[in-house]
Amino acid sequence: MTTETIPTARAVQAPAEHAPTTAPTTTPPRVRRGFGFALAGVASTLMLAGASAPSPFYPALEERLGIGAIGVTIAFALYALALLVALLTIGSISDHLGRRPVIAVGFVLLAVSVFLLWRVDSGTALYVARVVQGLASGALISTLSATIADFAPPRRPQLATLVNTMAPMSGLALGTIIAGLLLQTVADAASWTFLPLVVAYLVIAGLVWFVPETSPRTAGWARALRPRAAVPPAARRLFGISVPIVLGGWATGGLFLSLGPTIVHTELGVDGQLGGALVIGLLPASGAVAAFVLHRRRPIVAAVYGASALSVGTVLLLVALVTASLPVAIAAIVIAGTGFGTAFMGTIASLIPLAALHERAELFASLYIVAYLSFGVPAVLAGVLTAAVGLHTTVLVYGAVVAIAAGGAAILRARASGPRVLPAG
Repeated sequence: MTTETIPTARAVQAPAEHAPTTAPTTTPPRVRRGFGFALAGVASTLMLAGASAPSPFYPALEERLGIGAIGVTIAFALYALALLVALLTIGSISDHLGRRPVIAVGFVLLAVSVFLLWRVDSGTALYVARVVQGLASGALISTLSATIADFAPPRRPQLATLVNTMAPMSGLALGTIIAGLLLQTVADAASWTFLPLVVAYLVIAGLVWFVPETSPRTAGWARALRPRAAVPPAARRLFGISVPIVLGGWATGGLFLSLGPTIVHTELGVDGQLGGALVIGLLPASGAVAAFVLHRRRPIVAAVYGASALSVGTVLLLVALVTASLPVAIAAIVIAGTGFGTAFMGTIASLIPLAALHERAELFASLYIVAYLSFGVPAVLAGVLTAAVGLHTTVLVYGAVVAIAAGGAAILRARASGPRVLPAG
């Protein structure tokens, strides 16, 4: 077990309030940096897999727990709300307490939440499980993103952007698809889905203590608990331009993970849990593949392509819903999915160079606040509107808004100049 810390080549001199109280020691061997990088990437993937795994179970839970579609919407809303509360309060606390303790405690809480999901027997239990999961995820998501950036190979810093994009996309896809496959093939699908996640989360909570600490303990952790969202001054202009891109992508993801099973069954005639899970999983899976293909391109290329693909794919999805065409819908989901992945990757790649080491977790917290507001709020509004005007009309209006936002974002981002990288110091 180690207590050493890692300096990074891209770090800048921290202001006095961030001066470390524990001095960093020698840089660890390359293999331990690699292990930390890999562990953070796997952890991020599994965290998002646990977030999407309940989606294929929702139709059955509606009936078994007697909560109806509105109950599923409430569960989704509580998860997003708890995650946002955690991001606003403890999202940047790893900049003060260190990455390892936050990751360890976060994954223990995730294990508790998934155990509750496994044994859920009432609507109240479902809501409690999703709140705990949201709180843990809110603490972890910015911390893991910052850890991935910290451990990125100095000669290949673009790997941080790639993993920070592919990990959540892959996790969202794998959680949905594997859960759907298990529902289709085994008798006790809940045990086969959630129990392995509980074990994996506890293993990660233990393994993280065997990697070096990248954020030494500093003063001011109590002040970090005050709700706030901050973006480093150098990143603010580009952050503002990127908001519509993040909104379009994550709003699309939220719609599919909350109402996706109902949409593909009611609107596209897809029967069976596996078929629905595969269609829903196409969105983040396409995003992961596209991120891998384009990760060596300039950030502005990825961002503009992503926003454009989101807009085009969403318009095509509206056509598919009007014509009730499953092939057109699949093509639309794939196109929109590539936009989801690359737009977010381009945003991350543009912003990381504008943040000093001690600002990274706070920057990622702000970015994910925008992402999860876009992920949760529009999906909840869609659930409410569905009860009032019907699913078909709701999805058409929702898609039109996303298409307009993404198209406008593509134009704004194309006109924006590239970011100015902070000098090492």
